[in-house]
Amino acid sequence: MAATPSRTIVITGCSSGFGLLAAARFASQGHRVIATMRNLNKQGPLCDELEARNAKADILQMDVTDAASVASAMQEIGAKYGSVDVLINNAGVAVGGAFEDLTQDEIRWVMETNFFGVQNVTRAVIPLMRPRHSGRIINISSISGFYGAPGLGAYNASKWALEGFSESLAHELQYFGIRVVLIEPASYKTKIFKENIHLAGNFSNPHSPYFEISRRLKKRLEDQLADNHRDPEDVVRVIERAVYARNPKLRYQTEIEGKMMYLLKRFLPARLVSWLVRTAVFHGLSSRTDTAHH
Repeated sequence: MAATPSRTIVITGCSSGFGLLAAARFASQGHRVIATMRNLNKQGPLCDELEARNAKADILQMDVTDAASVASAMQEIGAKYGSVDVLINNAGVAVGGAFEDLTQDEIRWVMETNFFGVQNVTRAVIPLMRPRHSGRIINISSISGFYGAPGLGAYNASKWALEGFSESLAHELQYFGIRVVLIEPASYKTKIFKENIHLAGNFSNPHSPYFEISRRLKKRLEDQLADNHRDPEDVVRVIERAVYARNPKLRYQTEIEGKMMYLLKRFLPARLVSWLVRTAVFHGLSSRTDTAHH
């Protein structure tokens, strides 16, 4: 790859997963990286990765769900760097469970991080891009952002909201030379499916009408992750392409599974796509007409 100008890159959710790897990768390429995370006590793995790559980054506390925390961090970034070239909105959480088994607080928890958190940070960073008539905002979405899966309704909703917001924002900011990009990976062995996933409080309740469905969904997810050998760095390479591209696309799927699902969703009848999803998840599970176990 040809040498590229050094950029000021802000990344959220850098204590693990794609955020950690992106921070280390871009820092190793000589960029000015501001790696943010909610809890600085979790910076150890990032520090180890930076050391392994002989790289340095600024590590800054920022809770994307707290507007005051975001404002404080962005004020510090603006004072030190003057402007921001790239924002990578990576911080994310997930919750599993059927809608009836989820509480409003559990659903709001996901939306506050995955959707409103992105808006909080984006709102604060735009003024650090707009005066220079350039910038790139990269939102880490998911293939869950364009199809619905049982048991992941809250997570799906947060990513669908992110997709719609990003598409609208892309139109608004193109006038100011700022490009908006969505990265849509499938599942990888990152902490969003280990430490950052929360199961509904009623998920394991044998009296829930969704108990058998929930058990099946959990087993399916565990099997998928156990058999998942994808390298998370592949997603970071796609992010890298979006950062360096002269004319980036709005959407990037990161592997064949995501590209196939995107095409199926676009070109197959909705009824057929729904049948394929239900068959994959519920095969062998008889339907129920009762409302609860007694």
